[in-house]
Amino acid sequence: MDTSRSRGRTAKTLRSTVLAVLLTSGAITVTAPDARGDSARTETPVAVTSAVAGVIESVVRVKIPLPASFGARPAACDWLSYLRYRSSDGPQASADADRILVAQPGILEGAGAFDSVARNTVARAARQGRHIEFWALDRRSNCLEDRTGIASGDQHTAVDYYYRGEQVGGRTFAGFVGNDRLGWMAKLGIEQTVRDQYELLAAELPDQGLRKQKVLCGGHSLGGVITGYFAAADFDGDPGTTSDAGYNQCGGYFALDTTVSTTLGDLSGSVPDDTNLPDVGVGYGAVQAGLDSGVLPRSLSAPVLLNPETMTLLAIAGVGAVQDPGGEADLPAYLPADTDIEATNRFLFSKDTATFLTGSPAVKDFRLTNAAVLGALLDDNSVPLAFLRSSVGFFDGGPITDKNFPAANGSSQQPGLFGVEYKAIPAQPHGPLYTWRNYDRVGAADDPGYRSADGTPFTSAGKEVTDMGELARSLARQPLDFTEQYFPTKLVTDLELATSPQVKQLVVHPEGLTVNPTLTVLAGDGLLAGRIPAGLHPVVADGYQHLDVLTAAAVQNNGRPEPVSTNLAQFAGKPK
Repeated sequence: MDTSRSRGRTAKTLRSTVLAVLLTSGAITVTAPDARGDSARTETPVAVTSAVAGVIESVVRVKIPLPASFGARPAACDWLSYLRYRSSDGPQASADADRILVAQPGILEGAGAFDSVARNTVARAARQGRHIEFWALDRRSNCLEDRTGIASGDQHTAVDYYYRGEQVGGRTFAGFVGNDRLGWMAKLGIEQTVRDQYELLAAELPDQGLRKQKVLCGGHSLGGVITGYFAAADFDGDPGTTSDAGYNQCGGYFALDTTVSTTLGDLSGSVPDDTNLPDVGVGYGAVQAGLDSGVLPRSLSAPVLLNPETMTLLAIAGVGAVQDPGGEADLPAYLPADTDIEATNRFLFSKDTATFLTGSPAVKDFRLTNAAVLGALLDDNSVPLAFLRSSVGFFDGGPITDKNFPAANGSSQQPGLFGVEYKAIPAQPHGPLYTWRNYDRVGAADDPGYRSADGTPFTSAGKEVTDMGELARSLARQPLDFTEQYFPTKLVTDLELATSPQVKQLVVHPEGLTVNPTLTVLAGDGLLAGRIPAGLHPVVADGYQHLDVLTAAAVQNNGRPEPVSTNLAQFAGKPK
């Protein structure tokens, strides 16, 4: 049975569709071993400072080895990890919680990206008298990441560790992992991804009846599609028995700027064509052979923005924004000369094509605070790619001009890729110190109200929803990353090849997609803006970008409760 909303899409169309969801980030104290023993499970408290009180966070690691057929791999990759959030007034045992929300991240996204929405949801439910938990899952391939430099809490130390070979605490960075060392990831597709979730749930909550009663399964972006495959999966090899079926591990589903489905058709947009995603037109067998041999890349990347080396910069920028948000940044000048870093800086900080081609003025020619650097990397009025953006405030402190690269403001050129928001950039190199106006200061009495050359305001209070400090903390202070440096190519190609027999056979229980109630929350300016699928009836968070459904602050500019966490908490109370 075809469980997709749309049929007959070409491989090229599906490639553009899936890549739209690209990214689309604590101090650790004592470890508390589980009753199963030190070798099976660890849970470590995470000590962070957050504006949201009454929430306890820990990082949980459970040993669930891959099958021997995956071949040689680092020992760390036989463990699954997640961030566990619970009420400080609630029960210590997850099984005693009123409800447990289990979230799958989007593509190139890690468990740390859920930090704000998890805290907000748990805290809101507690105020309503319910003690719930939120589990932010980290996919298995994140075992390859090394957080040592970020955990140092110092930008220069982090840069020296990752890019100059300097030691931190006696440890030397082993380097970003090349394709020749990723052989085990050649088989890390949708089948293993949903099985990982099943085995983790079974290990943490052994009672299937309790899972059905208390667990809500969902995700952000591509995580909604993964949830769809999980719901339709059979995990014991016998379709006639259903206690193991995916839909019987959850009492409901939630989708954050996505849909719970086994199709990529509800996600739109694209990224630059220079990603290394294989051409799936050659068929499942040929793609798998290419992954097995290493002829095809086993992790998804691109020269600009989307590779381990440049994504690490997001967390390093977060370190500076936590450490000294108002201090003048020296990160752009301190970074080593590197082709990928230079290309990324030009792509993100060029006002027009001429600036991109010449590299002048460069980002290091502007005086920026640490908060302004992070804003330039992630804010929706700065970042040109729609799926990488949050609404975190605006530049301040000096003259601002239009950013007309890679698309001109006011044009309709590839809106799915670049979005429709006007982009802005500091106008005066070697001039004033550009600061960052946080989301809740946009529209204040002292706001200059920056406008485009055509008179259009760049932003307004209703379009800003994410707090800079909270975003920086999620990037820099979480033990599990905000981003996903080594996303398995096979997970993408499997979903693009959904009609192939090898993938189609995984949808054993298609009825599982609709047998449980579903909450869908869409970003008003996100991936499905203006084209909500018929019959979906979602909650729409006005003014939100794709990442804002995860990062939005608990207190919003309109004085109303934050809509994503509010609706998740309500759904956790009584799924319907």
